Amino acid sequence: MSYIKKEFSIKDLEILSGVKAHTIRIWEKRYHILEPNRTETNIRVYDTIALQKLLNIAFLNENGYKISRISKLSDEEIADLVQSTSSSNNYENRALKSLLVAMFNFDQVLFLKTYGELLETRTFSEIFKDIFIPFLNQIGLLWQTSTITPSHEHFISNLIRQKVYSNIEKLQYEEAFHKDRLFILFLPENEIHDLGILFANYELLSLGYRVIFLGHTIPLENLNTFTNMAKEVYYISHFTTKPENPSEYIKNFTKEVLQDSNKIKLWVLGRKSTDINPSLLNENIAVFSNISSLSLQL
Repeated sequence: MSYIKKEFSIKDLEILSGVKAHTIRIWEKRYHILEPNRTETNIRVYDTIALQKLLNIAFLNENGYKISRISKLSDEEIADLVQSTSSSNNYENRALKSLLVAMFNFDQVLFLKTYGELLETRTFSEIFKDIFIPFLNQIGLLWQTSTITPSHEHFISNLIRQKVYSNIEKLQYEEAFHKDRLFILFLPENEIHDLGILFANYELLSLGYRVIFLGHTIPLENLNTFTNMAKEVYYISHFTTKPENPSEYIKNFTKEVLQDSNKIKLWVLGRKSTDINPSLLNENIAVFSNISSLSLQL
């Protein structure tokens, strides 16, 4: 079983909550909002309950509630107020904090409320790029510091995935108007992180392209089926944790699927795509830093 961080320094709390360590100390001394434990050397340490409480308090404080009022509430009253509070100004930062609170509290209602308010002023594409992607990157940081459990990550990722799927379904009823290009979206074997490729599916459909979404763990030998289905066939994949050797994978893909055909291309996204040897890239094989840069090539 992997170690999950259960004690946090005041610096950890500052990074996760956005509240300066100096402010946290003042809140502790003046309003007694947190009761840290002390190490043998008298250094403050905080447990997960304290972290969750601070996230809730920071969320409310950013939404206009004075710390003097919040400090008089019980933990249950603070959690209830978080659920009933709507955000207004600077909602991008507030939304990120709201999502963080929703994840730590396993609060589906807060997630849906935050998403609904974002939809009032933004498209789904903007929400995913401006809110969900930074939030998912923050989750990655929490994984690296062993702050969250798999349950936290799975809970919030599945809620985001549901929203991607629901928006994809709306577009699937519309007939593609770009007939010459076909996009095959897939993940390599043993790659299970599919949010990136799911959003690529949404973006391509929104632009009117034909898309066949294959999902994760697709062997190379299963990809030849599509090479003659359109004038131009684009394979798009997202390398997050797999393949182990991206350069070797590209070599095998070139041999098994591309086969010197100029009408077939492979476009790759994801953090492991940066491990591909640049000498393997050409007019038929390209790496993109994000879906926005890929879209510019369409």
